[in-house]
Amino acid sequence: MKGLTVRWSLAEAPEGVEAELAAYVEGTSHAKFTGMSGLQFKTWRMRAGEWFEGVYVFASDEARAAFEESFTAGAADAPGSTIIGSAPVLIEPCDVLAVAEGWDGFSPVARDEG
Repeated sequence: MKGLTVRWSLAEAPEGVEAELAAYVEGTSHAKFTGMSGLQFKTWRMRAGEWFEGVYVFASDEARAAFEESFTAGAADAPGSTIIGSAPVLIEPCDVLAVAEGWDGFSPVARDEG
């Protein structure tokens, strides 16, 4: 599986950026990527005060390369960059070796407060 990680630093981000990012993912970004052609799945990860990232898994090399090229060209103006106030510090392709679904299953929700 063809992965791509995009990470922003939150070290210099404005106060309250974590809540703003969570609201953006819930209200806009989740819907944008749900059902996207060539994408198998995306996760959004964050460590408050440290980093925010998107982890993508694509169906093919071509799908990943096309997305990476398009994203990289506009990375400084991407919504995450605008919210955080800086461009990503990492845009890195990788191989995803396996994905396991646990007993409790996968829940494709925009935000789980549980």
